[in-house]
Amino acid sequence: MTNPPLPLSAMGAPLMALRLFADRYRHLPAPRVSISTVYPNLLELSFHDDPYGFEMWRQALGIRRRTVQHSVHPDGLTAVMKAETNYSGGLVKLVGFTATPAPSGARSRAGDVS
Repeated sequence: MTNPPLPLSAMGAPLMALRLFADRYRHLPAPRVSISTVYPNLLELSFHDDPYGFEMWRQALGIRRRTVQHSVHPDGLTAVMKAETNYSGGLVKLVGFTATPAPSGARSRAGDVS
């Protein structure tokens, strides 16, 4: 048996946060925005190859630097930063993705000439 679909009102907290952000933080870099029925109380703001944007939003939302979680994808090519805060009755999650620098002495395949 399936559950009935959630009404849009179930996403009230992240939608309200997004509305407030559009007014209060309109000068900040635009993130990729995600709101889902899977986690209806969560607003996710992600930044791809934009650590500056992540940092600007972290500061604006008052998230302490020491609470940012850092990891690297198993392939070693992508660094990830994550931070969370409560806002407008819901959870706001910042996620930043950046390419990791190539190890010293490593060559790019694009630079190989046969």
